[in-house]
Amino acid sequence: MFDVALFGSVFLTLFVIMDPPGITPVFLGLTSGRPAKVQRRMALQATAVAFGVITVFGICGRQILDYLHVSVPALMVAGGLLLLLVALDLLTGKADEPSQTKDVNAALVPLGMPLLAGPGAIVSVILAVQRADGWGGQLAVWSAIVAMHLVLWLVMRYSLLVIRVIKDGGVVLVTRLSGMLLSAIAVQQIANGVTRFVSGNG
Repeated sequence: MFDVALFGSVFLTLFVIMDPPGITPVFLGLTSGRPAKVQRRMALQATAVAFGVITVFGICGRQILDYLHVSVPALMVAGGLLLLLVALDLLTGKADEPSQTKDVNAALVPLGMPLLAGPGAIVSVILAVQRADGWGGQLAVWSAIVAMHLVLWLVMRYSLLVIRVIKDGGVVLVTRLSGMLLSAIAVQQIANGVTRFVSGNG
């Protein structure tokens, strides 16, 4: 039987971690200046990459981390450092001039991973899949994952309308704001990873 409570719990957990409203300024900052068609493709690519990563780790994540001898805190610190590099580019304006290579990379990194499919989302999915009982529980968990990624795609896809309203000056402002937010997220993620290292958790 489909577990509605588990579906709601997993969906809300992923919503808080992946933060669709919070991803909007970052997505706008990373896609500014690109044609609308490219921006829409990047929204789809980022969602697909995040879903692929989450799916792989949901199915065999624990085994992958154990085989590579990688701890969750290490994953958190690595993801935080990667986000910090992108945030510095946004803050200094180095990401303002788009190229085809940058189009692909922005959808894959940092949007798809580690911003959407970050350590927090990965660990939450691993635990949810392990704790789900029977096919009803598994169906609830995977339905929540699919629903969350659908929400992410819709938010990014239609956030492009904001660019048409705020024009070029607003885009520059949003880019700098997204860089600041992303740097804060990165520092917090690194701090959380270091704290877990020190405390011995993970």
